[in-house]
Amino acid sequence: MVLGIAEAAVSSPILYRSERDYRAVSDLAKPEAARGEERVNLLYDTRLPELSRWRRAQIPVIAGVVSSLIAAIGPTLRFECLGEDQVNDWMAGGRPCIAAFWHRCIFSAAWRYRNRDVVVMNTTNFDGQWTRRVIERLGYGTSQGSSTRGGLRGLVDMAKKIAQGRTAAFTIDGPRGPRYVAKPGPVILARKTGAPIYVFHIALENAWTLEKAWDLFQIPQPFSRAILIAAPFIWVPEDADAALMEQKHSEMQRGLERARDVAESWFRVGPEVRDRLRREFSALSSAGSA
Repeated sequence: MVLGIAEAAVSSPILYRSERDYRAVSDLAKPEAARGEERVNLLYDTRLPELSRWRRAQIPVIAGVVSSLIAAIGPTLRFECLGEDQVNDWMAGGRPCIAAFWHRCIFSAAWRYRNRDVVVMNTTNFDGQWTRRVIERLGYGTSQGSSTRGGLRGLVDMAKKIAQGRTAAFTIDGPRGPRYVAKPGPVILARKTGAPIYVFHIALENAWTLEKAWDLFQIPQPFSRAILIAAPFIWVPEDADAALMEQKHSEMQRGLERARDVAESWFRVGPEVRDRLRREFSALSSAGSA
């Protein structure tokens, strides 16, 4: 029997974002051709891929190195947060939300929201397997799936966790890009669960940037200042049709871009601009949580 959110996905025009256009999940689920049937299977397939013995041996080693790096650098970071009060107040009341952020800032985000019982969508590929070990050591739960494999099964599991009061989180342009293009998972999940979408970005004053990585991944330097910029909550009605789902997806994309642009320019602008932005995001946070 297909559970809750999967039933809704197949029976209603919830949007699925491909690289070229929006399509309904119901369209993907129609068994009109073998290719369509393969696509549906991929949406539920969370089996671990076959890896060589060498690759399997690398997983605990990489996980150990990355965990040690986060544990060493994380406590030295000096955060300033704009707009974060809304999510702190919301979660303090035992209410879950759906967080979305760019893959570029996953190091800082993983440290910032550690040990808060957040559930993260995690891919089953090689990178996902060592990443899972890292984030679970930081107090996160995981739901297996990604935009390319096992996505619907992952959303089913996340919906169940949200119903239990746990917040869900997505690295929204992962696992492999395109960089800064938001996928629709949070909007689908928000429609099903009623939980608000919380988008944010973290930028660093001093960091090592992996210039050849698809996401321009950043590793903070010790004792760096960090700025977290959060947009107001995004709400998706449970009766949202395809047009409104697309509108909410665009709203999420704009919120992510604005948070990124403000954060990434933070340490280059003058104090007057920063003071103005502090006032702006304080007002937006209050309005968004009202």
